[in-house]
Amino acid sequence: MAFDLREINYRTVADPAGFMAESDANYACKISRAADMISENLRRSPIVLLSGPSGSGKTTTAQKIESELDKRGVHTYTISMDNYFRTVDPATAPRTREGDIDFESPRCLDMELLNEHFTALSRGERICVPKYEFARQMRVLEPSKTLKLKKDEIVIFEGIHALNDEITARHPEAFKLYISARSNVEFEGKVVFKGTWMRLVRRTVRDKLFRAYEPAKTIAMWANVRRGEKLYISPFKNKANLMLDTALEYELPVMNSVATELFSAIPEGIERYEELKSVLPALQLFGHIDEAAVAADSLVREFIGGGIYEQ
Repeated sequence: MAFDLREINYRTVADPAGFMAESDANYACKISRAADMISENLRRSPIVLLSGPSGSGKTTTAQKIESELDKRGVHTYTISMDNYFRTVDPATAPRTREGDIDFESPRCLDMELLNEHFTALSRGERICVPKYEFARQMRVLEPSKTLKLKKDEIVIFEGIHALNDEITARHPEAFKLYISARSNVEFEGKVVFKGTWMRLVRRTVRDKLFRAYEPAKTIAMWANVRRGEKLYISPFKNKANLMLDTALEYELPVMNSVATELFSAIPEGIERYEELKSVLPALQLFGHIDEAAVAADSLVREFIGGGIYEQ
């Protein structure tokens, strides 16, 4: 699916409230469909595996699905697979071709423990979910929580490697969901803003607002993030029972002002520089919508803040 730049800019001016409400309603329909399919699969497995690349909106999507399942009488827990990172050991950690630790690699995850926990939960047994501290790059002794599923309860495991063969081959009965902002923006049949750029904008805005990362750092990391996606995430997306596009037509007008400032100084010499320097003039094709008008339950709130969902 592609969005039309002319339509976006017209509705941004003519009816921003209706424009956002319609986009949010379309996304809600996708969430409802996912909840229906997950409910139906509960007879086979209480495990949901939710994957998608960086900036896809996995956290909000998981919580929205949780709310929809509650309406259907299915109680849901959501667990970030980041909890299952191994303590970083420089001697054994996977490396990029440049020699840096490859934090995008599935080898950073404790796949054996994940698979043990999936099996235990499916059998109605209790697990202790580990806890990982990113600041110290290590797993701590105390668990983050314990969990035992009752009848009509499911658990969503959310993470970039959730559809990796090391998991899905051993748990084919689990429901598998792949999400990403996949829609390009076109003008007169030509792509003027890529769906991958939309994820980069989301990530850059979020990192600046909530993680105190300077935009130059986030943007400089983008080439390695994309390399990791192509190696470790995209090859497994066809394993999904459902693919869900999280792109919203109004999000670029909402993030335009802050994103324009952040992308005004692309560091020269970085990998993919020629492509990345095209993002700023592409952003300037869009109008502006005041972020204060964005609904509190909007997916966009995951990246600009002020939402009702935990991040």
